[in-house]
Amino acid sequence: MGRGGHFRKGRGGGRGGKRSRDDKGGGHQPYTRYPEVVKQNDRLERYYNDLLQLPEEEREQFWAALKRELPNSFRFCGSKGHALAVKNLLQTRYIPEITRITYDGAIVEPPKPVPWYPDGLAWWMTTPKNVVRKFPPFSAFQKFLVSETSVGNISRQEVVSMIPPLLMDLRPGMTVLDMCAAPGSKAAQLLEMIHRGEEARIRHVIKQFGGSVDEIKSADEDAARLEADPSDDGRATGMLIANDADYKRSHMLIHQLKRLSSPNMIVTNHDATMYPSLRIPNPEDPTKPNYLKFDRILADVPCSGDGTLRKNVNLWKDWAPAAALGLHLTQVRILVRALQMLKPGGRMVYSTCSMNPVENESVVAAAIERCGGPDKIEIVDCADQLPLLQRKPGMRKWQIMDKSGRVWNSWQEVEDHAKSTEDGITPSRLVESMFPRPEGNICADLPLERCMRVYAHQQDTGGFFITVLHKKAEFKAKPEEIRPKEKKQAPKRPLEEAESTEEAKKQKTEADEAAKTEDVVIEETPVEPVEEVKAEEVAPIEETPATETPAETPAETPTETPKEAPKEGEAQPERKQKQQGPYEEPFKYLPADHEVIKNIADFYKISSRFPSDRYMIRNATGEPAKAIYYTSALVRDILVMNEGRGVKFIHGGVKMYVKQDAPSAEVCRWRIQSEGMPILHGYVGPERVVVLKKKETLRKLLIEMFPKIANDEWKKLDEIGERVRDLALGCCVLRVEPDGDDPEFNEHMALPLWKSFQSLNLMLPKEDRTAMLLRIYNDTTPLINMGIKRDTPKEGAEPKKEGEEEVKAEEQVKDAEGDVSMKEEPTA
Repeated sequence: MGRGGHFRKGRGGGRGGKRSRDDKGGGHQPYTRYPEVVKQNDRLERYYNDLLQLPEEEREQFWAALKRELPNSFRFCGSKGHALAVKNLLQTRYIPEITRITYDGAIVEPPKPVPWYPDGLAWWMTTPKNVVRKFPPFSAFQKFLVSETSVGNISRQEVVSMIPPLLMDLRPGMTVLDMCAAPGSKAAQLLEMIHRGEEARIRHVIKQFGGSVDEIKSADEDAARLEADPSDDGRATGMLIANDADYKRSHMLIHQLKRLSSPNMIVTNHDATMYPSLRIPNPEDPTKPNYLKFDRILADVPCSGDGTLRKNVNLWKDWAPAAALGLHLTQVRILVRALQMLKPGGRMVYSTCSMNPVENESVVAAAIERCGGPDKIEIVDCADQLPLLQRKPGMRKWQIMDKSGRVWNSWQEVEDHAKSTEDGITPSRLVESMFPRPEGNICADLPLERCMRVYAHQQDTGGFFITVLHKKAEFKAKPEEIRPKEKKQAPKRPLEEAESTEEAKKQKTEADEAAKTEDVVIEETPVEPVEEVKAEEVAPIEETPATETPAETPAETPTETPKEAPKEGEAQPERKQKQQGPYEEPFKYLPADHEVIKNIADFYKISSRFPSDRYMIRNATGEPAKAIYYTSALVRDILVMNEGRGVKFIHGGVKMYVKQDAPSAEVCRWRIQSEGMPILHGYVGPERVVVLKKKETLRKLLIEMFPKIANDEWKKLDEIGERVRDLALGCCVLRVEPDGDDPEFNEHMALPLWKSFQSLNLMLPKEDRTAMLLRIYNDTTPLINMGIKRDTPKEGAEPKKEGEEEVKAEEQVKDAEGDVSMKEEPTA
């Protein structure tokens, strides 16, 4: 999507700005009031008035909408059933209170569902901030939003940003690549689609083989059928690879997606124009290399972002046509590379938050032309999808504004102008692929009207562009056009195209090789990434000033020579490639018969139906040290088979076990991590399971950290008291299965519970406990740390230092990353 960072200058005053040199870190910095940006730009308005040709009344609505603030919007996340449950809470608990508010004699408009989003899982609100701050019901609603966002049940996301995943027809079992994924809101949507119906499928299979879990009714009946993804006992077999070119933003992506606890996800850090081919097993002939082709691809590309004028108000003063012109070739390269990696019959979505055709229709036409024309790539008609979404058709004819503000209607007009000048040079940055295709061109009659344009005034949103493409057959990509040399070379911009003749020769070489095998391992020269911001996302992102970088190599330009590529039909050993960028710990898989894995399986009595050959660690020694991760089979194959091939893997899998201090040798030193519990709990034997059915028992465990169980204190834990009294020490599964007495307490959960000599501890981060208390009980009671309530010291004993008990108890509950030891409480 658009990156507002292309225009922002003087970022020090913003949220992500660097500290002033005069700020020594000790004093409060005075608030600086910046002058309000004047929402007017003559060149911007002239260009779009001439381009869009809207009727006068609609033109006024168009500009008026762009000058208004954008409504706040959010989406309910997770499995469909869970998301519907959280949404129901909003409708039954908070909306009725808000609708009772009157302000200036009028009823305040409450949050309302976005009309075109499926199942009403996206909402927005236009209530002014001064009203939100003034009335308690809005304060309670705000706490609910913040709480549920912190645990991943709600995503703050602009509504137009939600559109692309909905048009991808992504189903369980498919592989999908998000090429420019950070900060991750759309990637989260894709991940949810991969896991649709999984919990119901797994419970159904476990029940068939005598497991103790209850079956649940899924809100998504089609995806819950085993036939939807049958090959791995109901577990999801699809995969998402989320990529971003910026290393820091790729870690932001991990933070966003970790909340979904998916073993079917990989995060990579690559320039999307040169995304490497990934090796996968070849079951037909293991001696021959086989490379992954994706079922679905999302290319939400870097853009000038003028569709975000409502949010990025600095664009009103900073907008210039050069920004879009400078990104055109990069966008084409990303789209061509995406189409190369898409399997025949696959579907991809190209989108931007720009309204400029040079970044939209012209990119689509240029990429299709390079990929063999409409016989190979088809623009999908999505008019029948999201019927309540108001949109405009894509453009078949458009004009291009150059850096000076002059508007051009065709490439022929540019060439005629160049011939009339003494030096014969075309205006800076203009290339032929930016313009509509002339008669006789293979793409002259492309149905570009099938593209979708969303404007701010239509449904009170930001501006957006979306195109859905279908790959009909494999193709040999044509080399990129060579830009005409300019009389005076301007300084190279970030993400700007390479211009030398030598590079153009390399383009052709790679295009030929890619068409033959699509197997070439692409090495990259180090390129300092540009700090970018997804302009359509709601949450402000920290930024650093963009630095000038070398021009990036085009998508079809390898830096290795063709002789190093494997010959067709022959596997050759590959040279180990040096990792570029910051060091990342390697991904090492443990054998199924590893002593630690056997010990874990024996302690938790894990069913043999749970795969034991997918456990992975992240250190060079290959031995478990702090944490053990779990991945799907496909993720494992990709991480193993592409080791040493120059692929920059940043993250993969789910943290399943964390090393733990244990009171005796009989207690397993590896406890189940909260994010891995939803995957594993159904396979844990009944010896390590505690079943909780009553609402008040759960409330006690949430509010009280380290509730006592010694000296008959276990009796206070109602239906689980006797069970935890007799349970062996160590980690176990607390399975929450509501008894049905309370219609508002119906959520099935599995949580990690640790039993020590004296007490229990529900191994959840504080924010998870707080969010569950608010969601289930509408309770904001502060948590009580029972671990700091000690008996008075014995006579003559040295008194404990102030705060020592609190520190020790706090050490026990740290669980943010799962690799902090939980020290055992002393016996009485």
